[in-house]
Amino acid sequence: MKRTLLIFSAIALGGSAAAQDRIVRTDDTTIEANVLEITPEAVRYKRFSNPGGPTYVLPVGDIRYIQYVNGEREEFSGRQPAAQPVPAPAESAATSAQASASDYVFRTYEVGDYYDRDGVRGVVCTVTEDGRHGLILSLGEAVLHWDTAKKADARTVGAADKSDGAKNMEAVARYMAENGASWEEFPAFGWCRSLGEGWYLPSIDEWLAIGFNFNGGTRHIYNRQARVKMNDSLKEHGGKRLDGKTYYFSSTEEDARKAYCTHLGTEPPYLSPEFKGGISFSVRAVHPF
Repeated sequence: MKRTLLIFSAIALGGSAAAQDRIVRTDDTTIEANVLEITPEAVRYKRFSNPGGPTYVLPVGDIRYIQYVNGEREEFSGRQPAAQPVPAPAESAATSAQASASDYVFRTYEVGDYYDRDGVRGVVCTVTEDGRHGLILSLGEAVLHWDTAKKADARTVGAADKSDGAKNMEAVARYMAENGASWEEFPAFGWCRSLGEGWYLPSIDEWLAIGFNFNGGTRHIYNRQARVKMNDSLKEHGGKRLDGKTYYFSSTEEDARKAYCTHLGTEPPYLSPEFKGGISFSVRAVHPF
């Protein structure tokens, strides 16, 4: 079966500017898209945020379902992916100019690689075994409070997740909505949010994984080569190098008064609960890919 969606007709009618399809992948990440074509092997689409950009190809084995703009839902679980990576063909001279090696859907990454796709720029700091997913570390950093509340007004906001900083960002957002607070009251979170959609303050476990990778996959020895690779990549692209002796705020709170911090060095302890509204600590953001 080969199903082609008449997206171009919708564009001609002006309907695509206000609505989009939602591709939900097997890892539960969502892509807002204009789906162009579905074959037994792959789905071709353009990102909703960049309709004039390159066409992307995603194997059906990586898709859980597609929620179409008309309300129809198509399930994909259990289908087999394409046998080989398929780069999206250029549709015009303009599209061809935009397409580069980084536009291939199936590119793999290693820790320390520079990442620049769809407006997301940073350095890969964690990666899955297949090299296709992981976290991007922001090029820049800031020195900020976790919370502006004083000790007498210390508060728990529900950001207790140790493994997923995105959930802690959501918890802070809920707290603000329920208590009339603002992002300015949570500077570390607000700064990460200011980088754009998808950026968040890492959880403590995510920071520990970053520290592990920064040191070449171990905390037992000083791996200069691994550190240099990540820091040179940051500096080369206009970013700030990581400091192995600096404490970084995580998004994980220990209690009403303290949140977990960590450093990237080889000497334990690697966890240090610090007062949220006391001393400012360094802040970096991450973005999934």
